[in-house]
Amino acid sequence: MRSAVTTVALIFFYLLFPAIAVYLAGRYSVFNKLGAVVICYIAGLIVGNLGVIPGDLATLQNLLMLITIGLALPLMFFSIDVRRWSRLAGKSLLSFGLQILAVVLVAAAGFFIFRAGVGGETWKIAGMFVGVYTGGTVNLGAIATALRTDQTLYLAAHTSDVLVSSIYLFFLMTVGRRVLELFLPSFAAGGASPTGQEPDFNSYAGIFAGPTRVGLAKALGLAVLIFAAGGLAFLIFPEDAAFVVAILAISTLGILFSFIPAVRSIRMTYQLGNYFILIFCLVVSSMADFNRLVATAPVMLAYVAFTVLACLLLHVALARIFRIDADTVIITSVAGICSPPLVPLVASALRNRELVLSGVITGIIGWVVGTYLGIAVAYILRAAGA
Repeated sequence: MRSAVTTVALIFFYLLFPAIAVYLAGRYSVFNKLGAVVICYIAGLIVGNLGVIPGDLATLQNLLMLITIGLALPLMFFSIDVRRWSRLAGKSLLSFGLQILAVVLVAAAGFFIFRAGVGGETWKIAGMFVGVYTGGTVNLGAIATALRTDQTLYLAAHTSDVLVSSIYLFFLMTVGRRVLELFLPSFAAGGASPTGQEPDFNSYAGIFAGPTRVGLAKALGLAVLIFAAGGLAFLIFPEDAAFVVAILAISTLGILFSFIPAVRSIRMTYQLGNYFILIFCLVVSSMADFNRLVATAPVMLAYVAFTVLACLLLHVALARIFRIDADTVIITSVAGICSPPLVPLVASALRNRELVLSGVITGIIGWVVGTYLGIAVAYILRAAGA
């Protein structure tokens, strides 16, 4: 009886606490600086290490991880308008392509440099870095789930990423342009101003309004059907392969449905998908061993710092060859390293709104390709390191 009560209480905690995290991040500046993801990580880590979660709930937690990431992927992809890619400025697309190339090469180098310190799952971490520094947290979670990465390693990687990316973001918003302009040309203004065209990723205002609520219910129903279709992989493939096939199938179906205008026009599917990402983060952190996390953190922090710094240096070197300006490199780097929602913030700091739309779209391209690319790189590195 006590076990059943604990299970129900834990499920309610997983489902409802992210709403508290979103509220705190939106209401108080101190929590806004942390962000809802970090709040969920801290809460999950505290609850998971208090000894109140029975050890026999691991199966339920793993199931919740698969369900939440499986629903988040299509919901976040539904809002993508692939046709806008063709209108993307060529220089921004080229710069983002160089960013992806840099991430792949640096993650591969990091695999060989840090595998002695990280251990046998370094190939998974390298693939996760390719995903997160191509698109964002959704890719990180998808790849970690597909490859069945150890939860403590996942948390150490993501926590280190949050810290290093924050420092990186501060650098780009303050002296980054002046430093990069020592090597790259300055941005030539073209006069276009896409202000207002970029989506507001962070606002949940109006999510419970009648029309929005009805649309999201339909989107969630479609996401459940896509998740069920991806789940058929477990009937066909061995378990390890099934996780990979399921995640890739769910991603692909989510992208395909985004071509349907009626699906793409549903408001706030990104926000609903992001809520499931917060649940995922809460579950993962509650399964992490704090002592192992502390022991793993130094080498993981070094791995992340190496990846971000080396990626920037290689990106700048490649951009210099192609004469890409500093602002474009900064915006496309933020789209990959930090994720699309932060593009408008950095563009505002640079006082350059022209690049907002192209930065957001390149970041969304990263969401689309990041999971596929990260999983592919991970398996290539596993074979290379065998």
